[in-house]
Amino acid sequence: MHIVCLDLEGVLVPEIWIAFAEASGIPELKRTTRDEPDYDKLMNYRLGILKEHGLGLKEIQDTIEKIEPMEGAKEFLDELRKLGQVIIISDTFTQFAAPLMAKLGYPTIFCNELIIGEGGEVTGFKMRCEKSKLTTVKALQSIGYETIASGDSFNDLGMIQASKAGFLFRSTEQIKKDYPELPAFETYDELLAAIKEAI
Repeated sequence: MHIVCLDLEGVLVPEIWIAFAEASGIPELKRTTRDEPDYDKLMNYRLGILKEHGLGLKEIQDTIEKIEPMEGAKEFLDELRKLGQVIIISDTFTQFAAPLMAKLGYPTIFCNELIIGEGGEVTGFKMRCEKSKLTTVKALQSIGYETIASGDSFNDLGMIQASKAGFLFRSTEQIKKDYPELPAFETYDELLAAIKEAI
């Protein structure tokens, strides 16, 4: 029995924070898990910038409403779901993911929660569990699943390396160079073929 575990941002949809950085004109918000391996540090940095500029959940959600899945992402996901179970494991937040899941046909997603103040300001965040992607993959393995995983960033490496088969998808040149043992793909057709072979 197998289960495919996919990252969300950079794999199926564009990076939310990059889109918001462009919409808000705040280039510092372009920093993502491709640049910063420490997720807590990255999120606290982002929350500081939001507070400094007086921006809250509504402004981010307004940007997310305009984000479309990457070209071919929904079709890729539909094909993958014909082969078996698929879970999206993301370090994003339920408040960000909901409109994107509608555009992807409501796949299962495990992600985190933002803590929102009365005025709509983002006051903090609650992680589902520590090292959420790796922890989730190990939990799935503990109940009898073989996992196949794919992602693009530092925070995906744990689940990729711990899985029966793991692939980088549209990753950075630096990550591909640092982890030459991980197969790296640029198209959904290539990734789908590799997953089928691993199954």
